[in-house]
Amino acid sequence: MGTEPTSSPLCFGEFELDIAAGELRRNSRRLKLQPQPFKLLVLLAKRAGALVTREEIRSALWPEGTFVDFDQSVNFTVKQIRDVLRDAADRPLYIETVPRRGYRFIAPVDSGPAARRQVAPRSATTSIHLQKALWANIADLRLAERRRRNFRRGAALAALLIACVIVILMVLT
Repeated sequence: MGTEPTSSPLCFGEFELDIAAGELRRNSRRLKLQPQPFKLLVLLAKRAGALVTREEIRSALWPEGTFVDFDQSVNFTVKQIRDVLRDAADRPLYIETVPRRGYRFIAPVDSGPAARRQVAPRSATTSIHLQKALWANIADLRLAERRRRNFRRGAALAALLIACVIVILMVLT
């Protein structure tokens, strides 16, 4: 990725990170992301697969002499990114937490469709499209799994409530 122009967007899954425009898009729709989370997402995506230490994050996001509750700020910033990407800390799709050390961007990143069209052979383009489709399917499966889990919890709670009502009615009669 070192020889690619910096204006080329970074693509991962259904997302496109346009650094020059300062935008994150999902399926061509612009998503809201505050400046600090955007900077952190750029830092992580540019170094996909590599550990980005908490100290590197501190120096990239907060200039020398800035006084903030660093741990809380980083955790909140990562949470904002995960919310926008629909990622989960316990089953990460994009950002992996490396406890007490930092974070790693684990999704495959490519440098955008314009660069791919110019330099990528047909089989590489097909592979990239397949990879993006698989990544999108994994994300959809995780969302469906989360919905099922929430439905089961709701159903179990409803059954417990009904059982409590039946017991109360039996005691009262």
